[in-house]
Amino acid sequence: MAKITELAAELARPVVVEAGCELWDVEYVREAGTWFLRIYIDKAEGVDILDCEKVSRALSDLLDEADPIEGSYTLEVSSAGAERPLKRPGDFQRFMGSPVAVKLYRARDGRKEFAGVLSGYGEDGSVTITVGDGTMTFEKGEVALCRLRIEF
Repeated sequence: MAKITELAAELARPVVVEAGCELWDVEYVREAGTWFLRIYIDKAEGVDILDCEKVSRALSDLLDEADPIEGSYTLEVSSAGAERPLKRPGDFQRFMGSPVAVKLYRARDGRKEFAGVLSGYGEDGSVTITVGDGTMTFEKGEVALCRLRIEF
């Protein structure tokens, strides 16, 4: 049986595309005793509240009909965000050369967070960033989170 996130993504993808957006990610998480199905969308010119509303209304009906989730949950549709996490190899390729923040599970050189420019992504899932004149490479198992970073 497919995971809830995979089923929700299958249902959401055509709805999101019809709204002129792309499906960025799907999460199914429990917070403070409530289950949330979160659909993250994106588009080149940016996502607005009307995009989220359009996807939410259409997807809500599809989810009610397909009923892939036992019990109650809250459906949330939102933008992937300017500082979105990078998860899939395609995400890393798409944002190569962009400013990122890498958070580690364990400290390296006394720090758990490093900021730089994304300069490499290995087939093994390693992440390389350029920091000043040098580079740093983090193995997949070290990286808790890699997200885009907005510079001011």
